[in-house]
Amino acid sequence: MSCAACQARVEKAVNAVPGVTECAVSLLTNSMGVEGTASEAEIIKAVTDAGYGAVKKGAKNASEKSDDALRDTETPKLLRRLIASAAFLLVLMYVSMGHGMFGWPLPAALAENHAAMGLTQLLLSAVVIIINQKFFISGFKGLIHRAPNMDTLVALGSGASFVYSTAALFRMILTHRTETEEHFYFESAAMILVLITVGKMLEARSKGKTTSALKALMNLAPPTAVLLKDGKETEVPVEQVQAGDVFVLRPGGSVPVDGVVTDGGGTVNESALTGESIPVDKAPGDTVSAGTVNLTGFLTCRAARVGEDTTLSQIIRMVSDAAATKAPISRLADKVSAVFVPVVIGIAIVTTAVWLIVGQEFGYALSRGISVLVISCPCALGLATPVAIMVGNGVGAKHGILFKTAAALEQTGKTKIVALDKTGTITRGEPVLTDIFPAHNVTEEQLLSLAGALESKSEHPLAKAVTSAAQARGIVFADVQEFAAAPGNGLSAMLDGKELKGGKNEFIGCVPDDTLKLAQTLAADGKTPLFFSCDNVYIGLIAVADTVKDDSPAAIAALQNMGVRAVMITGDNRNTADAIGAKAGVDAVFAGVLPDGKEEIVQMLRTRGSVTMVGDGINDAPALTAAEIGMAIGAGTDVAIDAADVVLMNSSLDDAVKAIRLSRATLRNIKQNLFWAFFYNVIGIPLAAGVWIPIFGWTLSPMFAAAAMSLSSFCVVTNALRLNLTDPGSAKRDKKTAPADLAGLKKENKTTEDKTMEKTIKIEGMMCPHCEMHVKNALEAIPGVEAAVPNHEANNAVLTLSADVDDALLCEVVEKAGYKYLG
Repeated sequence: MSCAACQARVEKAVNAVPGVTECAVSLLTNSMGVEGTASEAEIIKAVTDAGYGAVKKGAKNASEKSDDALRDTETPKLLRRLIASAAFLLVLMYVSMGHGMFGWPLPAALAENHAAMGLTQLLLSAVVIIINQKFFISGFKGLIHRAPNMDTLVALGSGASFVYSTAALFRMILTHRTETEEHFYFESAAMILVLITVGKMLEARSKGKTTSALKALMNLAPPTAVLLKDGKETEVPVEQVQAGDVFVLRPGGSVPVDGVVTDGGGTVNESALTGESIPVDKAPGDTVSAGTVNLTGFLTCRAARVGEDTTLSQIIRMVSDAAATKAPISRLADKVSAVFVPVVIGIAIVTTAVWLIVGQEFGYALSRGISVLVISCPCALGLATPVAIMVGNGVGAKHGILFKTAAALEQTGKTKIVALDKTGTITRGEPVLTDIFPAHNVTEEQLLSLAGALESKSEHPLAKAVTSAAQARGIVFADVQEFAAAPGNGLSAMLDGKELKGGKNEFIGCVPDDTLKLAQTLAADGKTPLFFSCDNVYIGLIAVADTVKDDSPAAIAALQNMGVRAVMITGDNRNTADAIGAKAGVDAVFAGVLPDGKEEIVQMLRTRGSVTMVGDGINDAPALTAAEIGMAIGAGTDVAIDAADVVLMNSSLDDAVKAIRLSRATLRNIKQNLFWAFFYNVIGIPLAAGVWIPIFGWTLSPMFAAAAMSLSSFCVVTNALRLNLTDPGSAKRDKKTAPADLAGLKKENKTTEDKTMEKTIKIEGMMCPHCEMHVKNALEAIPGVEAAVPNHEANNAVLTLSADVDDALLCEVVEKAGYKYLG
């Protein structure tokens, strides 16, 4: 393929094959993705019948084309052609223009013999044509298959100049006339080919740079791995590593395959995959990904995923597949490209005829027609979108942002509303210690030491928050005896003959009134207060909460600054949800929402504007699918999440902001490219045809037209390369669009026909949002319970029932979950 017309021809031919549901051809990578039930042989035959060649990716006889598809093999070939062509062209220009216009010396046999001068020009231009025969072979092959392309325009333009000049030479010789070489256009025929070759070489070189990010990803994985077998280290090619093999990593070494650390410790630089510059500490049990670099420490790892299954391979495949898809914005260019070349040929014929009709000489009229042929550039139209998509995807991959399709890259920038899951997206997803208030004459270290000793025996998330905070301060816990847990109330144990208690106020029984008021304030702020006593003497209060990530408020503010509304959707109770929403700064909060309820809310939000749903990609799958764009945040090594359109490798909401910025920058670049491609042809073709000669005297020779064409595609590709300079983390180019109107939104019932009833049950023992989620899951497993919204502060749960549910069953389920049913 040489231009957008070729691309359109191949797509049309393959789409006509029975069983093909979708076909996307990439002019940038010379590849094609086909979906449907058609056989490989039928598809290849359709491409061959259209005048092109095709082989299945990975075919043995096409290993070079499949494995080295991104290698720039065109530039060296074009450079050799250019050097050879330019050498003969310089001689031709010296003979034709140098002697005729500037009087440069020539041998007398040539200088005084016009026929010899003409024959010399014919031979020199013929050599240039032979060197660049690919234009003529491809161009006339396209005509034969009734699918003219850019090479057809070049071949017709250069060929017409050569044929006309040859005819003029023979006429001069046969009639013994003394016409000068000014009537020959041999230099134009050769110059057109050389200038187009220059443009094609610049284009090929620039196209090679657009895939630089993908090539860099491919080069991340080392070619070898050091395996540990029977206590001996053996270096083997990475292709030979199998799942279960044990490999070692020394400082400075790259990880060959995905694995799990079994021994040792160190820090690993994962920036190449996630875009996060801060090294990650690794210890036994942690995962390592292919392509990352071990900075410090000696690691022994067991291979988990190898070959095409590694995280790096998935990312490469995802970026490559996205580049092979088409963005909706390219549809107009595709429609124009399909008819572009035949229309241009028609315009060239009409131009020549008009100038002949108005009385101009045939040579002059032909020159105008040739100028139309060689200035027209379908390549610019065909490259305007894919080059920007490729570069944009590459920039995204560098920052840990993976767009699955070109359509996703385009649509993300149009986001008006971002719907955010709370746990793990806005918040950290696990409780942490937020506040500590020791009693009089008790230090923070003493309180943490006693509380940590008690909580260390529990597996509850709140207990882990306390022990983690104490361990971070270097506190070593004493060993307690007679540990006992009172589900939903607290813990007790004996330490050096003294009884330790921790949990609810009712369980402790000795909490001062002023501390109870403080606890109410903390609870209103979305925190869970834990009281502690020693031998029935109050020793302090510790507050624990699933805290908002440090970067979440800033990310939400950045979204709002771009005119994007931020909405939080959570299954938590209203008090906790409102507290988290206020800290994060979201525009609206939907609380007590079930997973399928999230989908309903997303559908409702879509009535107000384009919605992007950001979630964990598993529990939020229905909502991710319902939104225009689904973003899976914190995907880590699980990059192939089916429900998501965009995969964010880090657990940072800021990456969602970066994705929108990058999408907007890419869309802006595509529009610039399309404008230039259309503008160039709309302005260039009339100029070449001579429309402005009667008015302004503006004219354009075929040689200048060829020079303009050679630069058009180069300009488009070069403009796309500017995307490499885009910093998605910078707000400098943020432009605030009109925000969506969220007024009057409310959660509606799934169906108006459903007959439902609400029942409120009293439950004792819930202490935190995690307890609420435990109760919620238990109750919603009961047939007839459509929804359950527990509230640990009110000690109740509001049930939405679609059928009568026996109270005895409710009691049994609640008690089995570890809580007390009060009716």
